[in-house]
Amino acid sequence: MEYKKSIIGREHEQKLIQEYYHSPKAELIAVYGRRRVGKTFLIRECFDNKFDFHFTGSFETPRNTQLQLFYRELERYSGRKWKKQKNWYEAFDDLRDYLSSLRKDRMVVFLDELPWMDTPKSSFLSAFSYFWNNWASTVPGLKLFVCGSATTWMISKFIGDKGGMHGRANRQLYIRPFTLYETEKFIQSKGIDWSRYQIVEAYMTMGGIPYYLDMLESHLSFNENIDQLFFSEGAILKNEYDFIFRSLFKDSKVYRSVVELLSSRSSGMTRQDILNALKLEDSGVFTEVLDNLCKCDFLRQYSAFGKKERGQMFQLVDLFSLFHLQFVEHADGQDIHFWSNMLDNPRRRTWEGYAFEQVCLHHIQQIKLRLGISGILSEVCSWSCKPFTDKNGNNHKGTQIDLLIDRHDATINLCEMKFSIDAYSIDNDYANRLNTRKETFRIVTGTKKSLHTTMITTNGIKQNKYSGVVQREVTLNDLFRNEL
Repeated sequence: MEYKKSIIGREHEQKLIQEYYHSPKAELIAVYGRRRVGKTFLIRECFDNKFDFHFTGSFETPRNTQLQLFYRELERYSGRKWKKQKNWYEAFDDLRDYLSSLRKDRMVVFLDELPWMDTPKSSFLSAFSYFWNNWASTVPGLKLFVCGSATTWMISKFIGDKGGMHGRANRQLYIRPFTLYETEKFIQSKGIDWSRYQIVEAYMTMGGIPYYLDMLESHLSFNENIDQLFFSEGAILKNEYDFIFRSLFKDSKVYRSVVELLSSRSSGMTRQDILNALKLEDSGVFTEVLDNLCKCDFLRQYSAFGKKERGQMFQLVDLFSLFHLQFVEHADGQDIHFWSNMLDNPRRRTWEGYAFEQVCLHHIQQIKLRLGISGILSEVCSWSCKPFTDKNGNNHKGTQIDLLIDRHDATINLCEMKFSIDAYSIDNDYANRLNTRKETFRIVTGTKKSLHTTMITTNGIKQNKYSGVVQREVTLNDLFRNEL
């Protein structure tokens, strides 16, 4: 097995897969991540689509049909007929007999979409557990890759199983969406010659998901691509949002309600605020909903500065969902050039500003690298305060900082994120606002640390008599750095 140059990015993941393959012991590798993120593609490419056995579960397919499909795959790989399997115990027993006949030093088995095989009352997981614990785990050359888009199932029922599979998945490989660095490499591999500004626009729309990025066409502009994929007649991605939730979560209604609520609250909400807004009961079920949405990269859970647990906030960070809920869901289909015609629309500009903030949050490591603090222990959080009167009787306006980096070298970076096609120009009013915000933060928090106003922009800051208010700068090019 060799490193595959044909795979865009994923250098770290490929290295791990090679280590697992060459390990002298049996390996059970659980590969998981958001739907469409490229899990199956990665495993197939790493092994040139050559497996000793490969089976993919089918969405919303009953057990008997799944077994019939499993039986056919077993026939194809073994070249022999098998007695019809009545249950998963028999199916895995036959798989054991087939693999035992191979007598190879290395055997690679790939079971894809494992959660879809676990249909109600199928006893799939207990049969799989028996297969692994009683035989497969004792075969040194066996490398069993299991994959699933239903991240919640993979984590809670497989990796975190309290029964026979507890602790058995000795390797876990989480596949994240592309970074901007990987997105640029992927887009360039398709022969698309776009500026980094346009690539960020694509990232803000599709969230670094390879499956969606692969649909981009080189002969179309960015706006034309978005019109074709989301707003044209029969647009292929128009209904993708609905399918994602149906395939990931059994009770998708409450999950969708949380995501849709947070899509209109840019800074996020507390757990209690979400409960109140949706009129839901505070329960373990709701806790599971929030946990699952975080594990599937739809939400992020973060702390407000100085508040820790009491200030936990939940914020929508899945850019594809945000774009869908802001624009696609309410499109009536009458304007097939909707996105192109939104070019100078204030609504689009507002979305761009918020989406760019999310892009920055997805690239904290690159920001730290540019600031030269990647090796310094730090915490990323937000902060806000309501209007108040200080001890001297002075009135202060409320303010909010969406991103601050609290460093253990007695420094805090107060970050401002601005998306603009040209260099960002700071005027007198904005300079005063930045200084006031810094002073308000110091008064309210009582911090003794140095405060550095930090601007994260697409094309830098235009140098003028007000630009000196900024201590540190991060530009779009910095976000494209490969953190590895």
